[in-house]
Amino acid sequence: MAFQTLPQGEQKGDRPWWLVAFVMLAVTLGIVIFVSDLYAQVFNTVVTGLGVTVFVTLIGFLLATALGLLIALLGMSDSTFLRQMARFYVEVVRGIPILVLLFYIAFVGAPAIVALYNLVTAPLISIGLTDPMVVRDFSLMWRAIIALMIGYSAFIAEIFRAGIQSIDKGQIEAAKALGLSRSQRFRLVVFPQAIRVIFPPLSNDFVAMVKDSSLVSVLGVADITQMGKVYASGSFRFFETYSIVAYVYLVLTIGLSILLRGFEKRMRARTRE
Repeated sequence: MAFQTLPQGEQKGDRPWWLVAFVMLAVTLGIVIFVSDLYAQVFNTVVTGLGVTVFVTLIGFLLATALGLLIALLGMSDSTFLRQMARFYVEVVRGIPILVLLFYIAFVGAPAIVALYNLVTAPLISIGLTDPMVVRDFSLMWRAIIALMIGYSAFIAEIFRAGIQSIDKGQIEAAKALGLSRSQRFRLVVFPQAIRVIFPPLSNDFVAMVKDSSLVSVLGVADITQMGKVYASGSFRFFETYSIVAYVYLVLTIGLSILLRGFEKRMRARTRE
């Protein structure tokens, strides 16, 4: 018997009164922003970082998903060495806080990458075909994206592994009997079914990355949080500024959660047909 997972605090048949309350709160604050010059000024400043937040989240999550899928496949390979390497990566990365990983990639990893690049291109540099790279050429935004990619890829790898292993082995054996190659079995049999298990936790990680993207502000990347910090430090309007910052993040995360939940329900409905 299958049990449908409902959001925490909800039972089947409950009306989403929490959503009604949130919409009322969001509309009220929206009206305040519209009629108040102070709140409008804060809002206009904060939303200038929205593009950076969206870019960091989308690129970071896409790269983390690709890397996570690769790590998951390596973790299920026939090679003991590859399986152990994948497990080592997952356990080590999951044990490091995202903020620490962000600092490590920004101030240790980036200089190492630059040094490696200069070493590889040394022959070209020596004859003047290219210039040596310096650390400041490695933008802080891309350092943050790489850190988020690495940090989330370990969790996403476990999501993919659990989803793929949830597929009944009898179907895989049947695909083998039909003469399908390993890649064909994965592409045509395993993954289309596994995505139903993978999508809910994967969408949760996407929403979580929207929130964790605020950590890039510690590097001075001009996202929503950083723009709020800059405005608050200059105006000392901490209540107004961080109320707007929280408001923008809530609209983003709850809006995304509702959209992804609706997509998940449509996906389930299609599989029942």
